[in-house]
Amino acid sequence: MAGNGKKVLLHACCGPCSIMCIQSLRDEGYDVTGYFANPNIHPVSEYFRRREAMEQVAEQMDLPMLWQDDVYDLPGWLKMVHDLGIADNQGYARCGYCYESRLALTCAIASENGFDCFTTSLLYSRHQQHDAIRGIGTRVAASGDYRSDAGFGSEFLYRDFRPLWQAGIDRSKEMGLYRQNYCACIFSEYERFEKKLRKLSAE
Repeated sequence: MAGNGKKVLLHACCGPCSIMCIQSLRDEGYDVTGYFANPNIHPVSEYFRRREAMEQVAEQMDLPMLWQDDVYDLPGWLKMVHDLGIADNQGYARCGYCYESRLALTCAIASENGFDCFTTSLLYSRHQQHDAIRGIGTRVAASGDYRSDAGFGSEFLYRDFRPLWQAGIDRSKEMGLYRQNYCACIFSEYERFEKKLRKLSAE
């Protein structure tokens, strides 16, 4: 098998998107551990709902988890997006920042804890920018900035989980998970419902 027992740290953006990533990696022979670090999820009530869904997945799939709630900082995240001038997401700049901030965290934790590689459940979604995620993950791993004190660096493992899209939806419903209806940040929520708001304004 490709994994051959290698340890992979899976960044989990949410429970529903993680299910088939976990299953697929295990089928390849990887030893999978989940990692939940998502400072982009807004508001905080949404963060708790998605965290709880991930807890359900971990319990039902017997998945070891690392949780990093201390990186959640809504004011700091909004300030960074504002200061970078990417609130309007032109050219998906905001998404790029979002991907890189989480993949950098994942690479650092993976390297510090001796994981052979790391990946992300963002690669399951049809709505994410796969080329950007792949490029950022590869660059973060190769930069050397996130190596452990001993010099060990975890590699980025790219997988296209999108063919498992419907299977993941079906499994998440069977498991009774909360299924979100926008990407994560407060800007994406606004963009998700903007047309409805404009329609109401026009009436």
